[in-house]
Amino acid sequence: MNSVLVVGATGNVGRQVVDGLVAEGVSTRALARDPGAAVFPEGVEVVAGDLAVPESLAAAADGVESVFLVWPFHDTQGAAEVLKVLGEHAQRVVYLSSTTVNDEGPQSDLIPQRHAEIEALLAESGMPWTVLRADTIASNMLGWAGQIRAGDVVRGTEVAPTAVVHEGDIAAVAVRLLTDHSHTWRKYLVTGPRVVSRDDQVQAIAEVLGRPLRFEALPLDVARESMTAAGLPAALIESLLSMAAFRPRSDLITTTVADLTGRAARDIREWAADHAAVFR
Repeated sequence: MNSVLVVGATGNVGRQVVDGLVAEGVSTRALARDPGAAVFPEGVEVVAGDLAVPESLAAAADGVESVFLVWPFHDTQGAAEVLKVLGEHAQRVVYLSSTTVNDEGPQSDLIPQRHAEIEALLAESGMPWTVLRADTIASNMLGWAGQIRAGDVVRGTEVAPTAVVHEGDIAAVAVRLLTDHSHTWRKYLVTGPRVVSRDDQVQAIAEVLGRPLRFEALPLDVARESMTAAGLPAALIESLLSMAAFRPRSDLITTTVADLTGRAARDIREWAADHAAVFR
């Protein structure tokens, strides 16, 4: 049976990858900067490690067949070193990337630029890889919870519509890719079932809460001031603003979730129902 190290195991996608692997009976390690504070299902081996300290990954990755890799930083500093360590101790990597990556030309904004750079480093590393390019992740909506609990208006940057995908569907596809080596050297694009705007997402939450909500787009200069006042890191602010300013609408819809898991991708209304308690 395949053994897997999950990097980003405490995140919205990574935690569900861990749960999915455990449900499949896969020997699973979960990487955590503070193993003592991490809580995972019985049978998961929690191992210490930090992507910012590449050498700390050696013991965590030693002997595993596959690594699920999430890159949480806003630049690629240290990525080559991380991939070198993983390549010395594990057999392959499944990297969580973005459907916004453009293989044919320049990238639209800073986020796909970073993912494209990581994909290039992965290809250069010589380590067997699979790339899982996900569309906008539905769990990003959790960032609106405070505004929704406090009032009826969600204020934020407007972003071009896209086929938002449930993080659980991303995780389910990842489990298939991690446990079947026939997917090596391939790229998979994962989307939700329909293209939606930010207002569509807010309305999905409004429907499950049974009260009116509306989305109010902030001018970019106002959004910058708001995010700066909230204490967001400067690199994150620049990434979010570049996405709002330059990313084009995407009409991409794929059947990857159904093809690899046997069930259709879930709509944002299902996501809202799954997470309704967070917004109440």
